[in-house]
Amino acid sequence: MVRLIAALVGIVFCAALLWGAVLPRDATAPDQVKALHLHPREVDFTFNNPVVGTFDRQQLQRGMQVYKEVCSACHSLNRVAFRNLTDLGFNAAEVKALAKGYDVPSIDDKTGEVNTRKALPSDHFPPPFPNDTAARAANNNALPPDLSLITKAREDGSQYVHSLLAGYKDAPKGWTVPDGLYYNPYFRSLNIAMPPPLTEGQVTYADGTKASVEQMAEDVSAFLTWTAEPKLEARRRTGTGAVLFLIILTVLAYASYQRVWRDVKGKKTATPAV
Repeated sequence: MVRLIAALVGIVFCAALLWGAVLPRDATAPDQVKALHLHPREVDFTFNNPVVGTFDRQQLQRGMQVYKEVCSACHSLNRVAFRNLTDLGFNAAEVKALAKGYDVPSIDDKTGEVNTRKALPSDHFPPPFPNDTAARAANNNALPPDLSLITKAREDGSQYVHSLLAGYKDAPKGWTVPDGLYYNPYFRSLNIAMPPPLTEGQVTYADGTKASVEQMAEDVSAFLTWTAEPKLEARRRTGTGAVLFLIILTVLAYASYQRVWRDVKGKKTATPAV
């Protein structure tokens, strides 16, 4: 009796598997996020070439200006010190003047009270908010990320930052944007808490470059690439020199091999005397 019941259960199970295999499946609904999400646009940055690519100092200075006048209101740059800006082409006096435009936390030596002072070149860029709680409270509960390494933390790095900043659009028909969010097809979930940060002519460039949204997005993306990889040019020079050295060493080693073993090979191939 037990065997009969087990056999019936096995038959029913096999029949269910067979039915599930041959029964046509309902068409799955397409993933709307994947359908609307766009891959970052290609931008011809001067540092794109992995061998000889270098930073455009003028572009880096413009990008620093965009960060200072626009992005720094919400985003920190914790890993960059003011003295590092000399790599952008600023001299010591200019760096000192830039640092003085910021206040950093300090402690009064006489009273021990928490106070502020003007920043020094050795200081890092101060955060716009005292802590994460204050940052969320000021940004609809969204926490603005630190931008020091943002181009290393995001896939496609510089291209992604540029596309995101310049890619705000009206939501297509059928897509709902919740209150307090904005539609951006380059953001992973399409709805982003950051409002469009750039508008035409928002900054006035010292070199006279027209401050279009595309230009500002490209400039600040280049600047944030430098903050993430300040030694990029030195690393590439070192790598190129090392590769050239190895190529020359290989050629010399092969030539030495041929010279040293030439006579030995000749003796081995010579016809022995009878």
